[in-house]
Amino acid sequence: MRHTLLTILFTLLFTAVQAQMYIPGERLEYKMSYKAKLFPNTEVANVSIETSEATLDGQPTYKVYGIGQTAKAFNWIFPVKDAYTIWVDPATLRTKRFEADLQEGDYTRRSTFIFDQPNGKVYTRWQTRQRPVEYRTLDITRNGMDAISLYFNMRSVDDEEIKEGFTRDLEMVLEDTVRYLKFRYEGREVKKIKNLGRFNTLKFRCKIATSDGYAFTDGTEFEVWISDDKNKIPLYIQSPIKVGSVQAYLSGYEGLRYPLDSFIKK
Repeated sequence: MRHTLLTILFTLLFTAVQAQMYIPGERLEYKMSYKAKLFPNTEVANVSIETSEATLDGQPTYKVYGIGQTAKAFNWIFPVKDAYTIWVDPATLRTKRFEADLQEGDYTRRSTFIFDQPNGKVYTRWQTRQRPVEYRTLDITRNGMDAISLYFNMRSVDDEEIKEGFTRDLEMVLEDTVRYLKFRYEGREVKKIKNLGRFNTLKFRCKIATSDGYAFTDGTEFEVWISDDKNKIPLYIQSPIKVGSVQAYLSGYEGLRYPLDSFIKK
């Protein structure tokens, strides 16, 4: 399974679904950086995620659109432009449709996922430049969601639940398979975010299972810091990769529902 640049970020950026967290007009922007032993911490990509009201098949929905692309300085090395769109039923707060359009160098992949939530199914259709159209039906539980809906999940957790010992298991529909994630609360921490200042945060550690289902032992592990306020915005994410590590941090925002009370000072 191919792990794309933006796929990694959305995987690192979070988890599920509550009405107050789908806020039309909200827009969050992130910068993504890479560092290694002999390579300084360098910004390599930009990501934005925005929410609006829309219709799908004549029915009202929340629409969330996320796009990530390499910074101009790196386009000549390996140009990336990945876009993800989901449509969410405002009544059930479950994903109805998910589309991904990935362009990375000479690799392209277009995917469509139709969610049949009552029957626990996802019908997928995808095509790459190198292969014909393929189809697959995936089984999911109520914990199953797409890569962008995952981004919203921890934002919906009640404050009283977030305490020592808090964990959550989730399923992520990614490309043509279902991957499993396990989040664990690590505690509160003051975190400095580049160009924004210092924030009170809630820190979580997450494991992504290997392709063997729930085999977390050798899976990817990453850390996430979210704002310790009602917005619960992912502020900073870091994860080791095969060579070096990748980070993503909040660089801009607008349209928040609540004041950003977690902010301390510049």
